Amino acid sequence: MRLASLRAAQLRTHPQVEIALDADLTIVDGPNGAGKTNLLEAIVLAATGRSWRTRTDRELVRHGEDAGRAELRFTDEVGASHALSLTVHRGTAERMHVLDGSRVEITSPRPQVVVFAPDRLALVQGSPQGRRGHVDQLVAALWPSRSGARAEYSRALGQRNALLHRPGAPAMEAWEAELARHGVALREARAAAIAEVAEGFAEVAADLGLPGKPSLVYRPADDTATVEELAALLAERRDRDRERGFTQVGPHRDELAIRRDDRDLRSYGSQGEQRLAVLALLLAERAKLHEVRSRPPVALLDDVGSELDPGRRRRLVEEVCRYGQVVIATTSAEELGAVDLPASQRLVHVSPVDNAKFPTSSVTVE
Repeated sequence: MRLASLRAAQLRTHPQVEIALDADLTIVDGPNGAGKTNLLEAIVLAATGRSWRTRTDRELVRHGEDAGRAELRFTDEVGASHALSLTVHRGTAERMHVLDGSRVEITSPRPQVVVFAPDRLALVQGSPQGRRGHVDQLVAALWPSRSGARAEYSRALGQRNALLHRPGAPAMEAWEAELARHGVALREARAAAIAEVAEGFAEVAADLGLPGKPSLVYRPADDTATVEELAALLAERRDRDRERGFTQVGPHRDELAIRRDDRDLRSYGSQGEQRLAVLALLLAERAKLHEVRSRPPVALLDDVGSELDPGRRRRLVEEVCRYGQVVIATTSAEELGAVDLPASQRLVHVSPVDNAKFPTSSVTVE
């Protein structure tokens, strides 16, 4: 798939903006606080329905407005053109995802994107829930047919948790069987996804200069390996779970450990080492998706080079630009001059509007 253009309205600092994205490399240039990241966020919103920066829709809508909208135009593998948009509202949870004029819940075709941003450090520093969610997104990207296991597991988990408050409920065993079946499928998919990118992660991490022996480990919260074993454990823990009011075993308690020399970088790595590990993980995932799906995700780099020394910054940008489309947000386009970049380029300037009532961005395209 290939992006063609972005149109955004009333999102963050952008009242109205439209930019072409059909080049191999789009450089978004401007000072800090101008609204560069907001443009990248609009791309991600339209493509995925999510923001990596917030879970609250009202933060996305421009101050003083009721709703915001992002629309991507793109071509699929056979050259057909599509328009995919997302509308979010300030005061409600209502969302509207539209593909080619029809409202949809799950969209296919859909552009895949990988975001490289300083706040992606949460993949190491943040909660296990965030890492589990990231692995589930990787599963969905690698094998769409396996992506339903998480939703089915979550549904069964919600039912069991509700039944814990109703002692003697006859449906408990049936829901535990469902929970075990989908739980084992979810674990197997997650472990397989990690295995797919583990070797590439280690290689890229070493190339970026992460010291020691980096590794990825999917760590289940219990020792069950089969549907029967997990169902038996759920039955065994039923009374204890009833006392606590929730299910304490299963893949919703699992963890992804990002390690160096068998030590968890979350606890034992410096922030610089954690940053290199996150970049290596995202690069390895993009490379694997390119290999498996034959369509590299669009890479969005949000000023990550500012956190790296010149040598690592050059290696990162050159690796990302080897294939597929790339959008780079930077405070200085001149800094990219020493990097071997694609010939097909477009430069987008973003600047703050002086004396505006609310923070406002101005965008010009060369």
